[in-house]
Amino acid sequence: FGIASDEKFVITTTNRKEITEDNFSDLVRDGVTLYLLQSVDQMLLLATKERIDFLPHYDTLVKSGMYEYYASEGQNPLPFALAELIDNSLSATSRNTGIRSIQIKLLFDDSQGKPAVAVIDNGSGMTSKQLNNWAVYRLSKFTRQGDFESDHSGYVRPLPVPRSLNSDISYFGVGGKQAVFFVGQSARMISKPAASQDVHELVLSKEDF
Repeated sequence: FGIASDEKFVITTTNRKEITEDNFSDLVRDGVTLYLLQSVDQMLLLATKERIDFLPHYDTLVKSGMYEYYASEGQNPLPFALAELIDNSLSATSRNTGIRSIQIKLLFDDSQGKPAVAVIDNGSGMTSKQLNNWAVYRLSKFTRQGDFESDHSGYVRPLPVPRSLNSDISYFGVGGKQAVFFVGQSARMISKPAASQDVHELVLSKEDF
């Protein structure tokens, strides 16, 4: 890499966790993306890109969320799909010390591409690893195990109350991915972790699948 013998550097994950002799075996896997930096908080000069590979559960291929939504007892299933997306924002803002801001925008401007639904919040944000795990179907935010870093780390389930903005409103529990593909053809997640300068973006597309 052309590093001078007297030059200091660090190797980190995309979550800015420094690789050391002690944590090497826990953090480094085949295919994982690493940064070679002068310091852990160094500003990146260019955007980086990594591909997410995973084997979906067979339920994803066979059911893909359709059964859950069409089984909504004759009700319009669209609100349930939106509820799944809003639930992500409720989780992300559950520990905000200030105002919780959640916006839902319906975009129909053809000059910006196809129509879209945008859900925007001021929550804690997700790291690249958390975005990676959000992309994995059938990996519940409450049951993640092993070396997975939950996309809702630190989430506190609210007290049982009537279904409202203070409760878990995701009715079917089929997850945001099925909700996205029930409504449209692709998902774009843009997130900045509260404690980081990095902005992470994830794109999932039916065409790619």
